[in-house]
Amino acid sequence: MTFRPRYTGLIDRYRDRLPVHDDTRIISLGEGNTPLIRLNNIPRLIKQNVDIYVKYEGLNPTGSFKDRGMTMAVTKAVEEGSRAIICASTGNTSAAAAAYASRAGITAFVLIPEGKIALGKLAQAMIHGAVVIQIKGNFDEGMELVKQIGKETPITIVNSINPYRLQGQKTAAFEILEELSGAPDFHCIPVGNAGNITAHWMGYKEYHEHGIVNNLPRMVGYQASGAAPFMRGKMVDNPDTIATAIRIGHPQSWDKAWVVQKESNGWFDECTDAELLAAQKMLTEHEGVFCEPASAISLAGAMKDIASGKIPQGSKIVCTLTGHGLKDPDTAIKQSTRGVLTTDAKLDSVKRAILDNLK
Repeated sequence: MTFRPRYTGLIDRYRDRLPVHDDTRIISLGEGNTPLIRLNNIPRLIKQNVDIYVKYEGLNPTGSFKDRGMTMAVTKAVEEGSRAIICASTGNTSAAAAAYASRAGITAFVLIPEGKIALGKLAQAMIHGAVVIQIKGNFDEGMELVKQIGKETPITIVNSINPYRLQGQKTAAFEILEELSGAPDFHCIPVGNAGNITAHWMGYKEYHEHGIVNNLPRMVGYQASGAAPFMRGKMVDNPDTIATAIRIGHPQSWDKAWVVQKESNGWFDECTDAELLAAQKMLTEHEGVFCEPASAISLAGAMKDIASGKIPQGSKIVCTLTGHGLKDPDTAIKQSTRGVLTTDAKLDSVKRAILDNLK
């Protein structure tokens, strides 16, 4: 019998490709190694000859891809002697920052926009003991405040402007390449701050430059129509979308993402809230995969571009699902097909409810 090596997290697994030392204290919650799930039913339902995989990042420890970058950012913050970290967040970054700060024994400060954060994410930040500061403004305003605080106080910023965040997030590309034994033809990904599309391209290029794989994917970034600065060609001051994770009008990795688009021969596109919610529902009802609304935009966009012919038949496609559906339970419940049945606690009543709802 052959035993596979046990990894405690992505830094341990990819130590030789990350900026850590032998004596670095690793702050990890066992992140990474998330499933790459081949969709069996959706290609048939949309009647398209394509091979679609979803990288289910919602199965990271705090339920989103942010854990990949946060393990690196907090590890380096601790190594450099920082006693506190800070971030602006629409939710997932705050949850990850709070959890990894707790693990490290340091303080996390998180700035969130008032009334613009899903409760599942707010609950995570609060229960992990972060100092949550709610501002009367949006994420972009919070990000500007965080950058000023970073200049004036000895607190480490752990948003994606922190270069170690991208180093951690690039490992998702490593995992995809290893599982597929090469790159997909297209990698479709939600775009908010644009750090994740930048990090994935870093990972793909690194394996390619070292001769580990021979091909590279075309990177396709999707934004919600109400928060689509890459589609407008300029920053958006008042972004609006139900997909809170990508409700960002001033992406911090703006320049880097345009480089990714050019180098990979990819493109940016947009989807309406209705389209991304329909994709979220399709994933849950037909594939058993529950992601948050922002995540589903990668599949919604891919399906749109497959139908239009931009993504040709026969393509191998990876769609990143950035966060778990339990991050935003209210949105999920509102669009669920079936309500909750109420019946008497009697055998005949329960049997009738079951038989009336058999497919």
